[in-house]
Amino acid sequence: MTEYFEIHSRDGAARIGELRLSDPVTTPALVDHVVEDAGSLWAAEQEVPEGSEDALTVLPHRAFPAGTDERVQSSFVVEYPDVEYPHAAVVTAETAADYGADAYIVADAQGFVGHASAFEDEIRAVKDVIPADTALYLSGVATPRNAATLAYAGVDLLDAKLARVKGREGMYLTSENEYFLEDLDELPCSCAACRTPREEFTLADCADHNVTALRTELATVRRRVRDGRLRDYIEGQARHDQWLTAAFRQFDQQYGYVEERTPLLRNAELSAATSDTIRRVEIQRFAERVTTRYQSRFDNPLVLVPCSAKKPYSESQSHGQFHDAIQFRGHLASMTSPIGVVPQELELTYPAQHYDSVVTGRWSEDEKQFVARVLRRYLERNDYPRVIAHVPDHGYRDICERVESEVDVPFEYTVADHPTTTESISNLMSALDGELKYSKREREHNTVKALADYQFGPGAGDELFGAADVQMTSRYPKLQVRDGDGEQLATMVPQYGVLSFTLRGARMWAESDAPTKRVEIDNFAPHGSVLAPGVVDADNDIRSGDEVVVEGPKAFAIGRAEMFGREMTESTRGVAVEVRHVEEK
Repeated sequence: MTEYFEIHSRDGAARIGELRLSDPVTTPALVDHVVEDAGSLWAAEQEVPEGSEDALTVLPHRAFPAGTDERVQSSFVVEYPDVEYPHAAVVTAETAADYGADAYIVADAQGFVGHASAFEDEIRAVKDVIPADTALYLSGVATPRNAATLAYAGVDLLDAKLARVKGREGMYLTSENEYFLEDLDELPCSCAACRTPREEFTLADCADHNVTALRTELATVRRRVRDGRLRDYIEGQARHDQWLTAAFRQFDQQYGYVEERTPLLRNAELSAATSDTIRRVEIQRFAERVTTRYQSRFDNPLVLVPCSAKKPYSESQSHGQFHDAIQFRGHLASMTSPIGVVPQELELTYPAQHYDSVVTGRWSEDEKQFVARVLRRYLERNDYPRVIAHVPDHGYRDICERVESEVDVPFEYTVADHPTTTESISNLMSALDGELKYSKREREHNTVKALADYQFGPGAGDELFGAADVQMTSRYPKLQVRDGDGEQLATMVPQYGVLSFTLRGARMWAESDAPTKRVEIDNFAPHGSVLAPGVVDADNDIRSGDEVVVEGPKAFAIGRAEMFGREMTESTRGVAVEVRHVEEK
C-alpha cells in the first residue's frame, strides 16, 4: 500500500509516476536530492526517524550484498515499522515482501546490473511480490547508457552516484558510450559544464556533465513512455552495450511479465525497424489471438496478398486493385512482417493498422520462420477449400511454399512478375471464376463476430452475435450492432478495431457464456471512472485497454480498463476503469 507514489501512465513495465512529496517528482527520475537514509542496522540499532513529506526516508535497514546466502538473509531480515510519511524499504529478491512502503530499494543491484539473465531474474522476483503501485529503486547503477533499459524493465527511481563517481575518475559518459576524458580532444555535448573550454575542463566538470547527461536521458525516457514508444527507442539504444541488448531480449523471453503490463490499445505507431520487433508483446499477442481465437466464417477460398505501406491496407492503391479483382468471391488476408497474417476483418485492430516497417524487398530468415509459423497455425485452425496465393516471389512465395508442404489444403499461385500487373490481376480474377459472392450483410456480421473472437475469446462472436435477429446499422468501419428490438448493443471503434458495448450489450455479455472480464467494486455508483481503492476484486487476465464489466451492490457499468487486473486490486491510487455507461441499482 502506498500513499505517496502514483502511476499516471504505462508503456509495458515502464511507468510515468509521481513521487508525491511536498515538491512532487515525476518518475522515472533521479532522487538523490529527496532521499534521506536513516542508517544501517548492521553497525548499531537506529531510531525510527520522524520523517516528513519533504523527503523519501529510507527506514533503518540491513543491506545484503550480491551472493549472500539465503539463510543469512532470512535470519537478519528487517521488520519495517508502519509510518505515516513517504518511506522506502531495502530488500533483495529473497527478502522482498509487502512492507507497506512507498518504494523498495534493491540492495544488491550493483551485483546484477550488467548481467542480463541475473538482472531479469532479480527484477521479476522483486516486482512479483511488492505491490504493483509501489516504486522500484536501484541505487548506484545508473548511467546515461543504461537508464532507458532500467526503466523498460520497470525501475522507477535512480540516483546519480555512479555517474558522479565515474566523472571524478575521468570517465566521460554519453547515452551511447563512455570515454576516457583524456582521449577527448572535443567534448561531444553542449551542456553548461561542457561549454567550459576543453583545456579548463576538470574532473568536477566531468561529473557535472555525467549527471546532466543522465538527467537528459531520463527526460527522453519519460517522453517515450508518454508516447507509448519506449520499446522503439530501446531497440536502438540497447545496441550500444551487449548486456543491454541481452537484457531486453531476456525480458522478451519472459512474455508473461511484459504482456501483463502492456496495454492492448494505443495511439502510437509501432516501428518495426529491427529483427527484435518480432518478439515484441504486441506482435506476439496479435499472432497468438489470430491463431487461437479468430475463426473465419466464410466458405470461400482464402486469398493471400502482400501487405501495403498504407494503413489500413484496404485504403491502399494495390489493395484496391485486389478488391476489384476478388469482388467478394474470396476471403482476403494479408501477409506481413512483423505482424504475420491479418484477416480482412481485423485490418483495423491494433497493431495491424498502427505499425510501420522497414521495406527492403528482402526477408530475413527469422521473418520467414515467424510468418510461416503463423500462417501454418492459421490454416490448421480454419477450414478453407483452397488457398490462392497472390504474392510475389522470394519472401512471400517462399513462406507459402513452406507452409503448403505442411498443411492439407491446395495452394494456387497467381502472380506473374508483380501482384498488380495486368496479367497477375487477370490470373487472380480467373482463379475465382465460379465462386459465389458473399453479401454485405455476411461481411458485416462476420466482421463483428471476428472482432468479438479476437477481443473476448474463442467462440465469443457466435455466442454474442449469432442470433438471427442481430442487425447492423451505420457503415463500415463504424458498424453498430443492434438486437431485434433495435436497441444498440455495441459499436465498432475504427481507431483501434475493437468493439465498445452499451449497457444493454454489457448485460448481454455478462449473462452469456462468452469469456467476460469483470471488475467488482465497493458499495458506490461510479461516474466517470473507478479509482483503484474502490475495486474489491478483478479478473487476473484483465489488461489495460480491455472492455470490462463493472458491478457492485449499487451499480452495473461498462468501461475500459486503465490497469491490469492484479494492479487494480493491489493499488491504492489511480484510475482502474474509465466508465462509459453506468446504471444504478
